[in-house]
Amino acid sequence: MARDDHELVLTNGRFVTPTGVFEGWLLAAQGVIQAMGKGPPPTAETEVEANGRFVLPGLVDPEAHLGVTRSFAEDVAAESKAAVASGVTTWGLQQVVVNTMPTYLREPKKSDHVPWSGQVPHFIETIEKHSWVDAYLTAVLMTDEQAEEIPQLADEHGVTSYKMYMHLRPGPEKLSRRWYAGHRTHGFDDGTVYRAMEQIASLGYPGILSVHCENWEIAWMLEDRLRAQGRTDMRAWNEKSPAFVEAGHVRTYSYYARISGCPLHIQHVTTPETVTEIERARSEGTVVVGQTGPHYLILDHDQWKINVPLRSPETIEWLWSAVAERRIDSIGSDHIGQTKTREEMDKQNVWETLSGFPSRVEVMLPALLSAGVSEGRLTIEDVVRITAENPARIWGLYPTKGCIAVGSDADLVVVDLDRQMTIQKDNVQSAAPWSLYEGMSFRGWPSTIILGGVVACHWPDSAGTPTYAEHPTGGYVRRTPTRRPYRSDWRAPRV
Repeated sequence: MARDDHELVLTNGRFVTPTGVFEGWLLAAQGVIQAMGKGPPPTAETEVEANGRFVLPGLVDPEAHLGVTRSFAEDVAAESKAAVASGVTTWGLQQVVVNTMPTYLREPKKSDHVPWSGQVPHFIETIEKHSWVDAYLTAVLMTDEQAEEIPQLADEHGVTSYKMYMHLRPGPEKLSRRWYAGHRTHGFDDGTVYRAMEQIASLGYPGILSVHCENWEIAWMLEDRLRAQGRTDMRAWNEKSPAFVEAGHVRTYSYYARISGCPLHIQHVTTPETVTEIERARSEGTVVVGQTGPHYLILDHDQWKINVPLRSPETIEWLWSAVAERRIDSIGSDHIGQTKTREEMDKQNVWETLSGFPSRVEVMLPALLSAGVSEGRLTIEDVVRITAENPARIWGLYPTKGCIAVGSDADLVVVDLDRQMTIQKDNVQSAAPWSLYEGMSFRGWPSTIILGGVVACHWPDSAGTPTYAEHPTGGYVRRTPTRRPYRSDWRAPRV
């Protein structure tokens, strides 16, 4: 069912809008919101009854990584289906070029880290054909050539956001001795970083550089000490990459961002020290925003290894407060397409266990509704701010995405704050064969997900698995560089 020839009316909803909660109905046609009102609703080809539940803008999840363990097309088809079932309607795919090629490269060579200009058309074609959600590209940069082509990618394909893995700068030879995924990387230096910053600064809004801040040169030294002590437990992963290792990179690269005039996005905010450095950089004139993840809010350092590490229960509570106080701007799932079983990944020794875990996007909204709204840490307006409006503003999508307003895309999520769901293998929608969240219960769950005015996914009240539309209707989202600079005091405004 195409978006442009379909009408839908959503009735009896409590719509969380930029100006407050509006109770009434919403009419969508040609993929956008046409009208909102009270009283008797208009008729339409499809009518969805919200039953007095909250209706949120479709989630904008700015961080997912596909094509890591199989072809990009396979991952898009499977994992975007999991994303839409979780309430995500726009996905920011942060891709290394070798993970986006038509053929999966199991052992990519240095020469495979080619310029992005030849690969973006395949990315767009794959999204248009296979994706259940709308998607934009955040291109991961690893070479000078990729940095130099930024203006071309922005003008020709609407790619205005870029990412650099600062912990991977040492390159594959050194990484392969320490980390199983090192062979999929290509080393670079701070010259490449600054070159990229200059090019992104030239784009104006919404050009932005996202950085993974974690100084692995220091972390490896600390890891050696922990290994010498005989530590093999999960908590050691946190201790080998403590707060200052993350915050130190924030200070370094926010300074370069200010000098170059490049807006900066801190990918994983997991410690108070990192927030302090972000706020310091803002006070000095750097345009910088910060994102955390749902896993950093509900999983502690004893449960798994991930980069950046999970932190202590005390830090988790601090992060909740920072989100509520608007000191952290947004949430991203950091989803990865993973096909390995838990037994293949968990070696009962933190240094040998494979980093990362699958099925992350599926818990992003339930975690915020359950541990956030239901437990009084967040309001429903907070959830909209950090999952929809702020990420849409940061990544150049607002107000087309990220809000419920006439003229905006009709991307909507009806949520049931009272629904209790326990994660089990049979209700995991990702193609991954397991979930770290198995056995965990959540109060609050998406009910109906609408993409471009079409019901893309629905969770029946009496069923533990969702139903889907006949076929995916997601599309590629282009963004337009304005060549106008950010204001130095830019912050995503309140919902």
